Amino acid sequence: MQKLSVQAPRSVVMIRPHHFGPNQATAADNVFQATDPGRSVEGIAAAAHREVSAAAPALQAAGVTVHLFEDEGAETPDSVFPNNWFSTHSGGHVALYPMFSPSRRKERRHDVVEMLKQRYRVQDVIDYSGLEQDGVYLEGTGAMVLDHVERVAYAARSNRTNEVALERFCTHFNFEPVVFDAVDAVGRPIYHTNVLMCVGTDFCLIGLATIRDAARRAEIADRLAGTGRAVIDLSHEQIGEFAGNAIELQGRDGRLVALSSRALKALRPEQLALLESFAAILPLDVPTIELAGGSVRCMLAGIHLASRGLATAT
Repeated sequence: MQKLSVQAPRSVVMIRPHHFGPNQATAADNVFQATDPGRSVEGIAAAAHREVSAAAPALQAAGVTVHLFEDEGAETPDSVFPNNWFSTHSGGHVALYPMFSPSRRKERRHDVVEMLKQRYRVQDVIDYSGLEQDGVYLEGTGAMVLDHVERVAYAARSNRTNEVALERFCTHFNFEPVVFDAVDAVGRPIYHTNVLMCVGTDFCLIGLATIRDAARRAEIADRLAGTGRAVIDLSHEQIGEFAGNAIELQGRDGRLVALSSRALKALRPEQLALLESFAAILPLDVPTIELAGGSVRCMLAGIHLASRGLATAT
């Protein structure tokens, strides 16, 4: 039986959108977004609703507690990605984040924070959202990939990741910031760090080729390997298929890696075999949601809080 890991949360928050759609307000700096002209706006929204409706029970069946919230609003097309506006941390801490696009700021929800207070032991809520007024942004665990074991916050610079906000977060939460520049195959900045990187307990998925500076690339690779983790290097093509946008969770029978069916298909057999040596694979079919430029990791806000004993799925 595996020991519990601070890296792998046992519970998550998910949002089921009723009016999902690729957000034109965020398309300029999110090159992973796509369109589907063959489907209507209503058809895309209905398909995304079905995908979340199937993903949540699949996670629950694996032993992950899912707190599922509805979003019936038409002004929050990206609400299916809650990990961008809040994160939770051992010791009872919750952080709320400043969002780059004004269209995404309405995603922050009082009822989600209240649920966390009621079902988990929350000591404080640190709200960074006021930094939006100063043009300073840090989009949660999209902007940062957190190593909860070694207390390191990996962050790729972008419009969504401001170093001032990152330093403030790291000071409050006792993480060391590791900042780098990351680009896609044609040199465009990658908007969120969690698209190119996933840190698990015993492994790391990372697109090393996306890190622009060769010396910095080697330094980060050495640092990850130095933690004893197996480093699974992903190509630009695999990053484009969301192979880096995965999350390690604690299931009923041990740790598992949740990722999309598309991401799973992109992994080479030897990469998959290595990953499976550390955790079971749980693929989720979310092709419509991936039109918005995010995948399974973005859909799951992990809960790193102590339960009050009431943490049943909602």
